[in-house]
This record gives sequence, structure tokens and C-alpha cells, in this order.
Amino acid sequence: MSASAKLPPFDAADPLGIDDLLDPEDLAIRDTVRGWAADRVLPYVADWYEKGELPQIRELARELGGLGALGMSLTGYGCAGATAVQYGLACLELEAADSGIRSLVSVQGSLAMYAIHRFGSEEHKREWLPRMAAGEVIGCFGLTEPDHGSDPASMRTHAKRDGSDWVLNGRKMWITNGSVAGVAVVWAATEEGIRGFVVPAGTPGFSAPEIKHKWSLRASVTSELVLDDVRLPASAVLPEVVGLRGPLSCLSHARYGIVWGAMGAARSSFEAAVEYAKTREQFGRPIGGFQLTQAKLADMAVELHKGILLAHHLGRRMDAGRLRPEQVSFGKLNNVREAIEICRTARTILGANGISLEYPVMRHATNLESVLTYEGTVEMHQLVLGKALTGIDAFR
Repeated sequence: MSASAKLPPFDAADPLGIDDLLDPEDLAIRDTVRGWAADRVLPYVADWYEKGELPQIRELARELGGLGALGMSLTGYGCAGATAVQYGLACLELEAADSGIRSLVSVQGSLAMYAIHRFGSEEHKREWLPRMAAGEVIGCFGLTEPDHGSDPASMRTHAKRDGSDWVLNGRKMWITNGSVAGVAVVWAATEEGIRGFVVPAGTPGFSAPEIKHKWSLRASVTSELVLDDVRLPASAVLPEVVGLRGPLSCLSHARYGIVWGAMGAARSSFEAAVEYAKTREQFGRPIGGFQLTQAKLADMAVELHKGILLAHHLGRRMDAGRLRPEQVSFGKLNNVREAIEICRTARTILGANGISLEYPVMRHATNLESVLTYEGTVEMHQLVLGKALTGIDAFR
């Protein structure tokens, strides 16, 4: 660059110029999802959160299907075939509205649809994926149990052969979308190892009571899955995988979306703090003019945009087929942890107003407390990285 070349103006919304890394299609997808969230979620989400419900979930799912946001990084069967970066940008915009909306999309696409797409039979794919991509059928993913979260190998849900059928018994817990799902991908222990099963919601013995009294992810449907002698034909089993590699690969795909999504919650809280600091006056001037407030905003901006850069880097690696599970753990550990700190700092800038649902900050902060521990707790991701760094397994 010559000394006389004119620099672009500083953009407070994009201080590192990250948009320069995105092509027009990336930007179009991001802006489409952002516009949909602004129109269909933001005007209502505080009320949904306060009431602890997501009353329009089926309608929202169909709209998200119309946008191509469900299973959007999968190819064929009605899926959009978007890049990993484009999917990540969508997750960021959805979670900037609310973590519950991003969770709806993540569980549908990165867990339930991904499991069927990668490990299911051709019949599974043809039967379920086009309707799930359109949002006509909502899916859920049954892995976590009441007594087994971080240690899925010890799951108690089991499946036994009975002639040509399978019979499933067990319980799954904290299942997003469970009560409204038309199909569940359920993982169970068998004599040959852990297997995945495609369970239509109307199957006798299958039920999904909704979990109430949550203080986080309140604008989201969370359920228990109950399996009492659920009889399934042999064709219900996912044929292409045996063992934990199946559910763990699905989780890695979902965690990638969280790496982006957490930065959406952080961005929303940061933007609220900036606007508040410019208008809230104390001691005769806006609080944004005080050094301590500016220091907080600067630190928040640094961590926010570092996190987005990290997510973008991991997305490019995924698109190149070079993203390792340890790198996903790196991103999930860092970005969710920093997002929570950004929300907490934003709350201090808003003072007492920070706890009001008139602002998004406390809603995002409490949502992220769930995001911090689902799809792998902080400790599990630390141990994944610790093993990768030392070569020593410290899980047991």
C-alpha cells in the first residue's frame, strides 16, 4: 500500500474488518437470517422467555425451513448444501436473537438430521430428511440421561433384539425439541455396542414430557424422553455406525455451531451496552465518556471479535475437511466462556437496568449458563485439549 492510499473508515460494528473475509453469498445469507430474526423473534422473545414457552415453534420451524436454515450444511434430500461458514453465520444471527432459537436449529440440523444423513439408510434419508429440511417435521436427539451426561458410554438405555425387532427401554434427559418432535434419534446400548435408532414420535411406549421450571433457555422446548418397551423394526437402526463414534461425531458438528452462536449472544449484549453507555448520564455526562466504562467496552470488543475470527477460522477448516474435534473443543471452550464474561460485563454497564427483560443482556447471560455445559462441559473440553497437548488421557 502506498503512503498516499486512503484507508477505509473505522467501523465500530466490525473493527477488524472481518466482513472482508466473507463473499457476497455469505453476506446475503447472514443478512437474510438477521432480518428474519429481527422480524419474527426479537419483538416477542422477551415475552416468550418470561412465560417460559416457545408457542410458535412449529410455525417458526417451517419458516426456518423456508430460509434453508435446517440442516443447511447438508447436501441433497432438500437440504441447502451451504458452507460451514454460512451455517456458522446463521447460528450467530439466530443466537443474537436467543439461544433457544439457535438450539432449535442446531438440534434439528446438526444432531437429528446430521445423524440420519451420515449414518442412516437410504430409506431413512428419503423418509425424514426432506420433511425435516422443510420444517414440516421437528427432530430431537436422545443421548444425555438423568445419570449420565459427560459419560455417555455408561448409558442405561438399552435395546435388545426380539426376533427381527428391537425393543428399547430407558430414559433420556434435557432433550431440546423433545415434546414437539415428530422423530427422535435415540442412542442405546446393545450387545454389539452403542447403536442409534430412528424412533417416530407416535410409537407405542414412547413419550416426551416437557421439562418446566427452567431458569435458562426458557424460550425453548426441553423434554425428557421415556422409552417403555418401545418396539421397532430392524429397519429402525442406523446401519452405518456402531459405538460412541456415532453420537460424538454428531455432537462435534453441533458444537461447531455453538462456537459461532455464542458470539451472537455476546454481540447482542455488547451492542446493548454500547448504546446504553452513550445515552445514560451520570455526573453530568454519558457514562460512555468515563475511562472505566471505555476500558470495559474495549475489552469486550477485543474478546468478541477474536471469538468471531476463531469461529471463522474453524469454519474454513471445516469447509476444507481439516477440522479436528480437538479444534472444535478449543472453539467451544473459549467462545462460550468469553461470551458469558461479555454478558456479565455488559450487565455492569447497564446497572440495575441490566436485569430487566427490556434489555437482552440478562436473558443472554442466563441462556449461556446452559450453553456452557451442554454439548460438553468446560471440564470435558479442557480434558480433550489436555489429552491432545500431553498425549495423556486424564478422563478416568
